[in-house]
Amino acid sequence: MKTVLVGVGQAGGKVATALAEYDTEMGFRAVRDALAVNSATADLQGLPLDTVLIGQDVVKGHGVGGDNQLGAEVMQNDADEVLNELGDRIDSETEAVFVVAGLGGGTGSGGAPVLAKELKRIYDVPVYAIGILPGRDEGSLYQANAGRSLKTLAREADSTILIDNDAWRETGDSVAEGMAAINERIARRVGLLLAAGEPIEDRSLGLGGGGIDRNVAQSVVDTSEVINTLRGGGLAAVGYATSAASEDPDENVNVVTSTTRQALLSGTSLPEATTADAALLVVAGRPDSLSRKGVERARSWVEEETGSMEVRGGDFPLDTDEISALVLLSGVERSPRVKAFMNRAAEAQVEADQQSEGAAKREAAEAFQNDELDDLL
Repeated sequence: MKTVLVGVGQAGGKVATALAEYDTEMGFRAVRDALAVNSATADLQGLPLDTVLIGQDVVKGHGVGGDNQLGAEVMQNDADEVLNELGDRIDSETEAVFVVAGLGGGTGSGGAPVLAKELKRIYDVPVYAIGILPGRDEGSLYQANAGRSLKTLAREADSTILIDNDAWRETGDSVAEGMAAINERIARRVGLLLAAGEPIEDRSLGLGGGGIDRNVAQSVVDTSEVINTLRGGGLAAVGYATSAASEDPDENVNVVTSTTRQALLSGTSLPEATTADAALLVVAGRPDSLSRKGVERARSWVEEETGSMEVRGGDFPLDTDEISALVLLSGVERSPRVKAFMNRAAEAQVEADQQSEGAAKREAAEAFQNDELDDLL
């Protein structure tokens, strides 16, 4: 999938960087270009991407201080500048644009929905979002910001891949270590997803080979399958797992199925998200070690587990001693994790209202579609 990335806010810029670097390292060539946008000068410094500073007239390069309404305002005011910068990057070969943002801060959570809306107004390609939820320990402001931003972003983007910070942070990690680990995991999972449909040739991944011929795979995943899986919109999640491969494809039947189970049941970006409207299974490895029977069995299991009759599946040739399973789930709004987060965000908003205005406490939201949190736009 030929993609242009736009990282909005501090977390968005770092994740877009990690994705672009992983794509280059692996030789996928799916990321055609990447841009970082922020209202804080300091957060753009040191990023190996082209950058755009927004809101200079309002915040003078000092950021919006966690105020996502202000973040939305400065993005709206300077949207033309961002779109002009993207004009030469999004061309006839671009198959999708990904807006990447942390949903707890100010610039990313406020600006990402605005930018997604503007991009959809202009371009006739899917505009997807990668939204990163704050961890439980990141404070009520971040929870409330993310709840409001998520509702708006899910409406404005064609689909929003949700990343729960708590899903991949290791116990004992510092904040910096946790963020670096999460960025690496996002890059590996989403990077493999973006690579679907891209030709892979003349490259070696440290195993002494000279690259592989993508055409020898039996049922290669392509870009249209990713787009069709996400076509229903709403929220999406990605799961990923790897296992050592045997040289004999027949011995890898169980390896493929067990790795797929790990990817869905314990490796997703949104824990407990196993019910979905649509899904895509990508099994990566050397074509001569992949088991077609294993892929079909794994695809059938994903269909049964998710309750979806729309489950696509296929191979992704990769020069490695491992077998990897990537599961893309679309339509995960009913996930218990989403409901719990939206309840937490609504409670955080009540707390903020009480502290600033003495407002009476309202009931917590019961579902993603609740009206307890106003949209940003």
